[in-house]
Amino acid sequence: MPQTHHAQHTITVAAPARTVYGIVEDAASWPRVFPPSVHVERTPVNEGEEIIRIWATANGEVKNWTSRRRLDPVGLRIAFRQEVSQHPVASMGGDWLITPLTEASCEVVLNHDFTAVDDDPEHVSWITRAMDRNSAAELETLKATAEQAGRLPELLLSFEDELRIAGSAADVHEFVWRADRWEERLPHVARVELTEPSQHTQVLEMDTKAKDGSQHTTRSIRVSFAPRRIVYKQLLVPALMTAHTGEWLLREEGGVTTATSRHTVVLKPSAVTEVLGARATVADARELVRGALSANSLTTLRHAKEFAERRGVRAAN
Repeated sequence: MPQTHHAQHTITVAAPARTVYGIVEDAASWPRVFPPSVHVERTPVNEGEEIIRIWATANGEVKNWTSRRRLDPVGLRIAFRQEVSQHPVASMGGDWLITPLTEASCEVVLNHDFTAVDDDPEHVSWITRAMDRNSAAELETLKATAEQAGRLPELLLSFEDELRIAGSAADVHEFVWRADRWEERLPHVARVELTEPSQHTQVLEMDTKAKDGSQHTTRSIRVSFAPRRIVYKQLLVPALMTAHTGEWLLREEGGVTTATSRHTVVLKPSAVTEVLGARATVADARELVRGALSANSLTTLRHAKEFAERRGVRAAN
């Protein structure tokens, strides 16, 4: 019988328990809240129960697994159990338990139990390191997010850009996915370093040129749901942001593809005056970030349009 290992991580949060519970319950928002989380897909099963598929980093590696969650908003508890784990994890489960301390504060306890493949001590050590690192990061950012929840409407920025392309979704997907060619294909990309941990997962680092001549280095994890969708999360973001996630959506109908670039950004208020000057505001940062990201997205979409439409003409002839 494999040995079951247990761990517990705790933090006190100066925010109402229900605010904290809401953040943990909304797994789709985890990529903009929790540093290890890259992407989450939620599938309701029945009342109070759901399946979530998670892509996340663990000890610097990209992993994905599937868990079943049971939600208890009355008891402020969320239990989870992995149904499909990834090596070296053989099994894992646990729960989030949120206990009110006052009307404006609570204690959060994150429990885990796990078994390792072959009971290998090295596997146990790897899982323990990843679990301790990720749990600490999640609890710290959960605390920060809950304690400034009142500022979220000001700091959260979501928007999209769209372009119609007389070409196939598969060809547009190929252009966007082949980021290793962006340095030669896109004028705002100065350098690209791309690795592919698995067939549908990439780690993309690139230097992007701004209109003022400056360059920004970003590092992202991207996941492909070919040929209709690519999602990503930036692990290394520009100074004005604490989080940036996004997706490329491709809807093909009658030989025409509607390509949409979506962005979700959380701004870093403490960096606004440092980056933009003493009199700058969060509103100024919102405008700057949206303009820069939209410009880059639309540039990419226009080049993808040219690529896909040119290929379509060649295929027709």
